Amino acid sequence: MNENTKSGSKPVPVRLRIGTRGSPLALWQAHAVQAALATALAVPAEAIEINVIRTSGDQIQDRALAEAGGKGLFTKEIEEALLDGRVDLAVHSAKDVATFLPEGLHLAGYLPRADVRDALIQKAGKGLDALPAGARVGTASLRREAQLRRLRPDLKVELLRGNVHTRLAKVREGDFDATLLALAGLTRLGMADAASAVLDTADFLPAVGQGAVAIECRVTDPDTNAAIAAIACRDTGIALDAERAFLTALDGSCRTPIAGLATVEGDSVRLRGLVMTPDGSDAAEIAERAPVSEAARLGTACGEILRASAPARALGL
Repeated sequence: MNENTKSGSKPVPVRLRIGTRGSPLALWQAHAVQAALATALAVPAEAIEINVIRTSGDQIQDRALAEAGGKGLFTKEIEEALLDGRVDLAVHSAKDVATFLPEGLHLAGYLPRADVRDALIQKAGKGLDALPAGARVGTASLRREAQLRRLRPDLKVELLRGNVHTRLAKVREGDFDATLLALAGLTRLGMADAASAVLDTADFLPAVGQGAVAIECRVTDPDTNAAIAAIACRDTGIALDAERAFLTALDGSCRTPIAGLATVEGDSVRLRGLVMTPDGSDAAEIAERAPVSEAARLGTACGEILRASAPARALGL
């Protein structure tokens, strides 16, 4: 489906074709990339075509992604369209991108990163401490579940899938006492006021890539790569190089509760990483820094250290 088709309007020559999921948040991200590219290339926005592609992850709502095949389910069909030449670039939430990409594709850049923190949405009260013992908290994220159980083992954490609006409605209607969502997504949808509390990264570390919009394309497409380079955020790219290398070293997937956050501080990058058992009862953590030129090596080194020290059952060993 072409998002830019308008009945009766004079067609604008298409310069680039974006592949994206069709959720409200995914479309916000695609339109943000479209606007940035249009400005960089000095063309009308309509010259950057948006194509909605339904993914396997969108169709599976009755079980956790770990059981269905991992977070790559949100990118598989879009990546197939890239490889087939049906689209020129793909726009993803960076935290949804699989650790290993199909041969011939790469992440060419990122938009400037938004707030990385998780937001707690609850029916009553403000903050994790305000939730009563036995409160039902819905999430589909093993990372969020493990950190919730680590901080509040008395809570009942249950599966809750669906887009932002669906999950907010489940809390509003009383099916759950609370849920967790990325603050960046809420903000981009104009719904930041739905957050009852924002969780400090000191206590609740985000997912690798959280808050970042990733742009994927074919390695052998110089024109598209050059266009993406013109809008790519340097600091976000450095941070994600470290975070994704960390995830790769751990061979991380949706089956492993892993959290990681890299921040660029002047000429250096600092990485914090966390690996947990699914019930949050055991964990291994690390915090190191390196020059920005060594971001990927920093991530790899931190991942290897945690892989050697983390509880075996946290890594599924």
